[in-house]
Amino acid sequence: MLILSRFHVILITFLFFISLLSPLLSTAIPINIWPKPRFLSWHQQKAIALSPDFTIISPEHQYLSASVTRYLHLIRSESYSPLITGPVKLTKGYTLSNLVVNVTDLSLPLHHGVDESYTLCIPVGSFSAHLSAQSVWGAMHGLETFSQIIWGTSPDLCSPVGIYIRDSPLFGHRGVLLDTSRNYYGVDDIMRTIRAMSANKLNVFHWHITDSQSFPLVLPSEPSLAAKGSYGPNMVYTPEDVSKIVQFGFEHGVRVLPEIDTPGHTGSWGEAYPEIVTCGNMFWWPAGKSWDERLASEPGTGQLNPLSPKTYEVVKNVIQDVAKQFPEPFYHGGGDEVIPGCWKTDPAINSFLSSGGTLSQLLEKYINSTLPYILSQNRTAVYWEDVLLGAQIKVDPSFLPKEHTILQTWNNGPENTKRIVAAGYRVIVSSSEFYYLDCGHGGFLGNDSQYDQRGGGASGGSWCAPFKTWQTIYNYDITDGLLDEEERQLVLGGEVALWSEQADPTVLDSRLWPRASAFAESLWSGNRDERGVKRCGEAVDRLNRWRYRMVKRGIGAEPIQPLWCLRNPGMCNAVNVALEDQ
Repeated sequence: MLILSRFHVILITFLFFISLLSPLLSTAIPINIWPKPRFLSWHQQKAIALSPDFTIISPEHQYLSASVTRYLHLIRSESYSPLITGPVKLTKGYTLSNLVVNVTDLSLPLHHGVDESYTLCIPVGSFSAHLSAQSVWGAMHGLETFSQIIWGTSPDLCSPVGIYIRDSPLFGHRGVLLDTSRNYYGVDDIMRTIRAMSANKLNVFHWHITDSQSFPLVLPSEPSLAAKGSYGPNMVYTPEDVSKIVQFGFEHGVRVLPEIDTPGHTGSWGEAYPEIVTCGNMFWWPAGKSWDERLASEPGTGQLNPLSPKTYEVVKNVIQDVAKQFPEPFYHGGGDEVIPGCWKTDPAINSFLSSGGTLSQLLEKYINSTLPYILSQNRTAVYWEDVLLGAQIKVDPSFLPKEHTILQTWNNGPENTKRIVAAGYRVIVSSSEFYYLDCGHGGFLGNDSQYDQRGGGASGGSWCAPFKTWQTIYNYDITDGLLDEEERQLVLGGEVALWSEQADPTVLDSRLWPRASAFAESLWSGNRDERGVKRCGEAVDRLNRWRYRMVKRGIGAEPIQPLWCLRNPGMCNAVNVALEDQ
């Protein structure tokens, strides 16, 4: 208690001091924090050495304690030396002995909307740094920030002094989607991704576990789905694997959101239960048929049959097992790309249609039969936007209660975001035009006539070309065009997505990073400076430095500039900023 009382006295004095300073001081500092904090003041640009016995003092908590141990090891072992150093004066006479962590409510769970704010200050003349947060998860963000302001080689580590940071995210949902069905990723690959997400203050790992290509998730109630639908016994996720990943997520402040894509994208289910899947193992685009008559939007056919009672027996077992394995309050039920042609291959469905039924009624029957069971597991249902906005197959909004349903948008950028919130639904933004990280790498189809032409087709076979650069991602505003504050509040956040038709562990890091880092800052503190001007031009130097630090931390992030640019600040700009300012 004496420590905390002293801390509050120091903090009040320090807050009064920094209130006299301009927040614009945060725009040109020699330390590099990614994502950029909402407010940072370091007026004197002084530093002190860390004590050889430096430690972190925090309350006991299963996940926070693990995080403290991890960050203490990182601080002591990272040996980070900036390639470009600023004019920092090292203050001698005392050292920084500890970081004192204070959490207001240790019981706050890692759910959407939890308070992730924190304050971090290292007063001049104090032997202690102070980190204060409302929740454990905010404290973890503060620990990450503290780790990024430390430099040097142990035991000669340095920290800024006289620094104050007040920070919190603009959006509560900041995620990365990884598809582990088209290609398999090992548990270590997934945990490395979660570790990198935590370093970038991203908080949702959207695990798109299953699809038509494979069903790698081992479920106790339905073991044959993985036994017959996976790529093999060495390419599955056991309950032990899932538990390990979920716990790793908690230790890094990252929620693991499972997606079991249904009723479309379920060809892999047909290996165990062919009777519940329509158009299974058929060629995806029959010869002589138009695009509208296709059976799937890519190779790998199969959709669950809403008219089969067996469908719901299996699906309910799947939902129950997934809810037991994943404590996350959101359950993603998929719902995208339900293709008319696939359902029409089934005689019972054709009879239903001939009797006056519609394809949309089939989807309504499926949603109406499965959504209540998702809700019975104390989960909020997340679906892709198609269930509401599909051109040919969609459900009446009465089947999607707004208080229990979240929609994830992936088409038509701000236009579809606007349509969803205007209908009163909460939305997660994953606009393919901006946030699909697999785009622009060509196509994976064989015997494609467009490659017979000079240039190989305008898009190179990629339906969502061009490649989404970090600048494109950084500059996207997910509430663009939403002028009504009530509608803006319905935007929970966003996710970048790595679909795996042309990705696997060999390219995982480079496809994600540092483009996902650009996304992380835009949703954490925004993509504009204090004047409201887009700061992409200023961000490049900071992102470049952060990319090198991620690489040092074992993340294979791709380069965004030659090293020469980092060693010659300003020389790689499109214009000479110094001349512009004169």
